Amino acid sequence: MDDEAIRVPVFDWLKKQSNIYGDTLPRKTLEEGFVYFGQTIRLVGPQGIWKPKQMDLPLSITTIMDSQYDDRPDSKGFLNYRYRGSDPNHRDNAGLRELMRLRKPLVYFFNIFPGKYLASFPVFVVGDNPQNLSFTVAIDDIAYLNTRGVEDTLSGTERRSYITQTILYRAHQRQFRERVIAAYHSQCALCRLRHAELLDAAHIIGDREEHGDPIIQNGLSLCKIHHAAFDNNIIGINPDYEVLVRQDVLEEIDGPMLKYGLQSLNKSNLILPSRRGDWPDRERLEKRFNSFLKAG
Repeated sequence: MDDEAIRVPVFDWLKKQSNIYGDTLPRKTLEEGFVYFGQTIRLVGPQGIWKPKQMDLPLSITTIMDSQYDDRPDSKGFLNYRYRGSDPNHRDNAGLRELMRLRKPLVYFFNIFPGKYLASFPVFVVGDNPQNLSFTVAIDDIAYLNTRGVEDTLSGTERRSYITQTILYRAHQRQFRERVIAAYHSQCALCRLRHAELLDAAHIIGDREEHGDPIIQNGLSLCKIHHAAFDNNIIGINPDYEVLVRQDVLEEIDGPMLKYGLQSLNKSNLILPSRRGDWPDRERLEKRFNSFLKAG
């Protein structure tokens, strides 16, 4: 089976899975893979550098977010991906080096939560750093490369740097969402709605602000309407975890959505995670609550 010919169908299959599952794909789906000309192509395996048996060179690499490995962007905005082990000539490391020589793409999986992965492709190995046992990896745009063929054209450094940093930011935000919603047992912290597809991880302090870290203590699991109400200071939450509704909204007269969806929450208690260490940070809540009071 032609190693190179498998890569484009893999990208097409991943796009279809993203339409089904959204950005985060289940590991089981990636392990099971898909059938290509009568053979099953699996996309991940027990090792971070994965080569299906039908291929001569690696198909994917995987990073566990917040792992012991330093996979943060370098000074050019690209990622460092650690060798497998300490032998530069291990077959997996040699495989990535060969992909770099041939300028052929692979898939980068960010393991953002147990059993859930964000897939980025096409990804190119653009540097080899034996002194620190790592490769330099750049993420590109499949739509751009489809107009030129999927091999590396050695161009677009600024574009790739921007895309790589954007994808890494998105990976951290998806990780934040998964962690927050799991901490709140997949329910809205205000109304207990349990449809995960209607839940967001709301920041208490915005992620572009100081102390806006993507950590559970800076997050709330909220359904989309309550997320919008919280972001627009219609709803406030004080440091004692009491929910308050802005006075002008309390005085409005409208249909049942206003009455039961918003007004009835006034002076109720926030539904907290079962693990106390995951409760919202009181100092962040106080800062955000002051913004709510000013809006009122």
